[in-house]
Amino acid sequence: MLATVATMAAGAVQAKTPAPVQDKPVNCDSCKEWNAPVKPFNVFGNTWYVGTAGLSAVLVTSPQGHILLDGALPQSAPLIIANIQALGFRIEDVKVILNSHAHWDHAGGIAALQRASGATVMASASGALGLQSGTNGKDDPQYQANPVVHVAKVRKVSLVGEGDTVKVGPLTLTAHMTPGHTPGGTTWTWTSCEGDRCLDVVYADSLNPYASGDFRYTGKGKGGSPDISASFEASIAKVAALPCDIIIPVHPGTTDVLGKAARRSGTDNPLIDASACRAYAAEADGLLAKRLAKERGEALPLDAKGAAHAH
Repeated sequence: MLATVATMAAGAVQAKTPAPVQDKPVNCDSCKEWNAPVKPFNVFGNTWYVGTAGLSAVLVTSPQGHILLDGALPQSAPLIIANIQALGFRIEDVKVILNSHAHWDHAGGIAALQRASGATVMASASGALGLQSGTNGKDDPQYQANPVVHVAKVRKVSLVGEGDTVKVGPLTLTAHMTPGHTPGGTTWTWTSCEGDRCLDVVYADSLNPYASGDFRYTGKGKGGSPDISASFEASIAKVAALPCDIIIPVHPGTTDVLGKAARRSGTDNPLIDASACRAYAAEADGLLAKRLAKERGEALPLDAKGAAHAH
């Protein structure tokens, strides 16, 4: 499927009372830290970081309109809009908003950002259900029956599948289905250029095997949830194999995106690292192996490191 979004007319009629740019905030132990503002910056070429200290949002720009990836928390929407404006761009020129996965810490601000921009929101089929319901589905490893966290619902979501491309003017972004952390997890790739130098950029969805309650990636047997361990392992392998010069994970701290950006000097750009996707996948592979061994009652792999964390 080829999803192409045309540039909207500049003279569109606007409501007399603008919609608020923030919905009801989510309160969580990490929310204040995650939502701390940071100065937006150029990653490479037409790729810009416009997210917060702990939650990525990325703007890919063109003269014909822009594509925004993720919306962080509901309370992040005003910060993302301010960051876009600080770079000299307009939220009204964002034509498409793409989602990695529908958890409230990455999708909570999308409804407000869609209202502010008029953009088309696009996500995987499973992700779209989460966006439109405003909460996690029962097949989500982090589903909780009580308490249920709700965020503003996204009214309309266009669907993408494996290998689908999204176009705005000269921009082309490709969807890669990477289920595991959520059933609808999606990693996005594109190419950004500076002069004759073009690099492959990967916006990597979470590969973190964190789950709530008694969820088991190895399944719950007859009549229970299915064993999704193999598909999760395949997602990790897929990310490792992607053409990748720059990785931006949905949680920037996972690969020290902000620290690397701060350490740039002259022609030295630590964000450019052809091994970064493989390293990101290798860490996830170790965490998943440790989790699966525990679920199966097996001895832990010798090379398994660390423990999965929330979100």
